[in-house]
Amino acid sequence: MAKFENVILAFEIGHRRGVRVRKNEILEAAEQYVQAEMGQDSSGHDYWHAVRVSNTAKHLAELESGDTFICQLAALLHDVADEKFHSSHEAGLEKISQWMIEQGVKENNRLHVLEIVATMSFKGGRGTVPVSLEGKIVQDSDRLDAIGAIGIARVMCYSGYSKRPIHNPNLVPRESMALEEYRDGKSSAIIHFYEKLLLLKDQMNTQGARKMAQNRHDFMETYLEQFYQEWSGKR
Repeated sequence: MAKFENVILAFEIGHRRGVRVRKNEILEAAEQYVQAEMGQDSSGHDYWHAVRVSNTAKHLAELESGDTFICQLAALLHDVADEKFHSSHEAGLEKISQWMIEQGVKENNRLHVLEIVATMSFKGGRGTVPVSLEGKIVQDSDRLDAIGAIGIARVMCYSGYSKRPIHNPNLVPRESMALEEYRDGKSSAIIHFYEKLLLLKDQMNTQGARKMAQNRHDFMETYLEQFYQEWSGKR
């Protein structure tokens, strides 16, 4: 009986090891796929953004007892599916869905990743709160990369990409926007702080993300204070 139990235990250990190896292979393939798709991006949604979000998602998943594989995979793929880069929201989701099928991602995992990617966007403040813990973690991770020192660098990068000025004192923040207005309306890099970046601290879903967000939020406020002093020629 003990010998039989040892055989079962060895089988289970081997199976778990095999699953872990396979998941790592999928994550490595996802990194390569994202690098091929987004490696030349100049909007701030490049390969390294995906890697940072994935690393943060793994960290938060470990803190919050989430599924690290689901969190990392969704984080890596989220901007490949972004409707900004496709003809429709559905087209982007279909693209990453097909890739996951080709990689042999299990159906339940594939659907979970698609649900996360479909519900994580800010969308001018009209975004939704994801249903699953993993969705909350990935949304937090993406939003953390939009604030702090890296967030400031990215908003300047995106403003240049979208031909928006750094600052226009005549513009005022828009409080309620449809998605089209949020993306295509008249704005500036500095206005974007008030329309999105400074709002994100209070929209974090997890305790770990809230702690990280506070530090990054404080840095942005310090940056803006310095910016306005320099803009006015006082410092």
